[in-house]
Amino acid sequence: MNTLTRAQLTEAIYASVGLSRHESADLLEHVLNRIAEALEVGKSVKISGFGTFSVRQKGRRVGRNPKTGVEVPILPRRVLVFRPSQMLRDAVNAEPAMPRSKPD
Repeated sequence: MNTLTRAQLTEAIYASVGLSRHESADLLEHVLNRIAEALEVGKSVKISGFGTFSVRQKGRRVGRNPKTGVEVPILPRRVLVFRPSQMLRDAVNAEPAMPRSKPD
């Protein structure tokens, strides 16, 4: 399975927008930092046509060690949730008409 990296995203910004590679990297870092900062303070991040990132609070609950069967308390925590948009779901589930070229 191929993974899209920050370097590849930076290169795609560089190729399509026309900024320098350094400016493209700075732009990507700025966008990712803004998303992370919003999530850290509990805000949702909605990207139209892509999806919504949000933070959900999970309460205290009792879990079980699968090996021993011993009950273990699971402490309350915050979890990151991503809900894809219908457009993204449709695109992921669509049959590709032509294979896409791999980014360099």
